[in-house]
Amino acid sequence: MPPCGLVSLWHNNFRKTAALSTVLLRATATLLVLLTFGLASEPPLRAAQPARTAQADIAQLITQARKSQRRDEEESRRNAEQALTLLAATPDADQEFLARMVLCEYYTERDPQAADAQITSLEALLTRITRDGLRAGLYVCRGESKQMLGDTAAAMTDYDQAVSAATSASDEEMLARALFSRGFLHGAQGEYAQSLADLRRAENLYTSLNELQEAQTVLDGIAVTYNRMGDTEQARQIYQRSLQILRSEGLLREQVVVEHNVGRASERLGDWPAAQASFENALRLSRGLSYARGEAYALRGLAAVNVATDQPREALNQLRRARQLNDASQDASLGAMIALTEGMALRISGNPMQARTRLNQALEVFRDTNQRREMITAYEQLALVDSEQGDWRRAFQWQEAAKRASEQLLRNQIDQRFAVLKVEFDVATREKEYDTLLRESSANQRALGQSDRARRLQYAVIALAVISAAVLAALTLQLSRASTRLRQLALTDELTGVPNRRAVLTRLPAVLSATRNHTAAALLLDIDHFKRINDQFGHAAGDRALQQVAEQIRDSMLPGEFFGRIGGEEFLVVLPTANLQGASLRAEKLRARIHAIDTSNIALNLQPLSVSIGVAISRREDSTHTLLQRAD
Repeated sequence: MPPCGLVSLWHNNFRKTAALSTVLLRATATLLVLLTFGLASEPPLRAAQPARTAQADIAQLITQARKSQRRDEEESRRNAEQALTLLAATPDADQEFLARMVLCEYYTERDPQAADAQITSLEALLTRITRDGLRAGLYVCRGESKQMLGDTAAAMTDYDQAVSAATSASDEEMLARALFSRGFLHGAQGEYAQSLADLRRAENLYTSLNELQEAQTVLDGIAVTYNRMGDTEQARQIYQRSLQILRSEGLLREQVVVEHNVGRASERLGDWPAAQASFENALRLSRGLSYARGEAYALRGLAAVNVATDQPREALNQLRRARQLNDASQDASLGAMIALTEGMALRISGNPMQARTRLNQALEVFRDTNQRREMITAYEQLALVDSEQGDWRRAFQWQEAAKRASEQLLRNQIDQRFAVLKVEFDVATREKEYDTLLRESSANQRALGQSDRARRLQYAVIALAVISAAVLAALTLQLSRASTRLRQLALTDELTGVPNRRAVLTRLPAVLSATRNHTAAALLLDIDHFKRINDQFGHAAGDRALQQVAEQIRDSMLPGEFFGRIGGEEFLVVLPTANLQGASLRAEKLRARIHAIDTSNIALNLQPLSVSIGVAISRREDSTHTLLQRAD
């Protein structure tokens, strides 16, 4: 009823409807109050809409930033920074974390200090994020930054933490990213079975998440591992198929990476025209994207082509520019490759002293990062420098070192190939057996529904199901044991049977973090004149000496202490609760124990073994690197 009708009714029936008028007045007052509050509440409702719009814009910017990482990293950076600007007005810890992960990856390749600033910001966000799996992203960013600077042991520790954090949070996206980073580093260190296991798992996760571009990137990483295993031609074919996909989708930044990988594979095969074409494509794309690191890698590749085709002057000019570009990102591996190629160019241009300096610089990095193939090239080039200078003895020593490194590389490739094939065979066998059991179970179920006769076989079917379950349980247990055995192999030194470098260095950070009220000690043990044992009595005697020393160290260990062989003739002993006096006493006892080894079991006329032991006591600010550096 309109308001005028209400007023008329009240006027004409005033005396008879006093009670009604009172009700109407109260209703009118209530209506006014509601209208007042309704009008007052309208502006906040209007304000909420822009807030929701801002959140949607932020999410879209971050999605675009992540996608454009494979196309144009500058665009990716701009999108991430724009998202952070919007987040200043409407904070969201999870979204800010994702944006800073993009910037961390961007700056890792360009500016280590800026990357560290992003890592610090990510650490500050940990207490506010609601998506637990994002914690893995911090570890990945930190690991990639350390890997870029050549600290591969610390990087591997971060990648392991990333996999653990993502697994605990059941975050498949973060797990796939962590597995990819860890698998790539495994491959760089010659651990091909572990590399392929991580990379294939990452590829499957990305495929199940329908992130096909990410899956393609992982596939390229698998090709890199095959290349390192010696399947260079197969790797090149995978790269070339990948390039066709990347070109069709316009992913320019990813094209740079894959073009460089094609060039490296062609370089390894000695196909110099193909290598030059790929490196030139990578250089052109990098300059178009202002991608300094990609340009530096491409220039290094073109310089290698010019060295192979006897054009050292052009190669040195390209390497000078590559070094300038790499100064910003401080990529240790790229710096070593530049130094190696410079050494080769300087040698053929008649500058032996400078060539030797550059080659030794490269060799030091290759040894630290366990890049055996590049170590072999450095050894061979140093042998050529010394032979051309008439120092035949030293040249022979370099050739011997190259030969040993080649044998180690070949042995590792064979062992890793066997491990890869064994895992693949075991998985394929179990899948086949599982499929067979499934088919048998399906057939039994159909039989049950066909006739009354099938019902009389019910007990037999139940028994078969129990047997099938037992077989499946046995297969699962066997697979679990195989996985455990494979992990044990990855953490055990093949020659001595004691923990290897990774096993020891993985445990050491936990020891250091627990030393708030006490100190820990690191004993770095080096067998004296070990090369002389190999040279005079053969490598078999050297192997027996290492085994005897490892046995003596093992027998001297107390509960809570651990040790391992960390490379060559070096062993590391960790005493978690020792002071300087106690550690020095243990070192002296260990030295005497090794000196008392009966060397007649190793080789006739072999003098008693002696060792040098460096003792370092932990400090509050210590990292694994600084503690071992002092012990060394």
